[in-house]
Amino acid sequence: MPPIALESPLTTTTTTTPKETPPTHPNKLHVHRSPKPFASGAISQIALPAGSLFTPITGTTSSHKAYTSVQTGRDSHIELNSDLVYCNHSCAPTLDFDMGKMEVRVVADRDLKVGDALTFFYPSSEWDMDQAFECKCGAESCKEYIKGAKDMSRDQLKGYWLNEHIRELLDERDAKSA
Repeated sequence: MPPIALESPLTTTTTTTPKETPPTHPNKLHVHRSPKPFASGAISQIALPAGSLFTPITGTTSSHKAYTSVQTGRDSHIELNSDLVYCNHSCAPTLDFDMGKMEVRVVADRDLKVGDALTFFYPSSEWDMDQAFECKCGAESCKEYIKGAKDMSRDQLKGYWLNEHIRELLDERDAKSA
């Protein structure tokens, strides 16, 4: 009897290279990706006058308090699900994240220039952060350690734009200690 030829199924192995997701704000910001932890950031590709709208906040999902979330109210957080997540903290921010209006604006005291780092003051939206950190923003007004507005005095917060829920929580905190 002749040997039987066994057919083997054709096996194809496909290797895919992870692709970066397309930018969510391609003409407004560039994401500088770094291999170092916490070193990526967003850079402005546009110039805008002080106080102007940078972009509406869209495409969010509800979340719990997490390192990547943004607080939107007393007990609510969202994930941005966009390149805005790369806007880092600075004690001399270039942007305000207005969670009541769901928009990002240029700070009121200076214009935004092409090439500026896109940053916001985390305690402007965060009452009690999921992960406190040592601030190394280099600003003259650097607060050095960021935990959230709950752990900051009114003097430390003076001059910063604050979301309504942060102002309300500060008033409650201060009324209890009076």
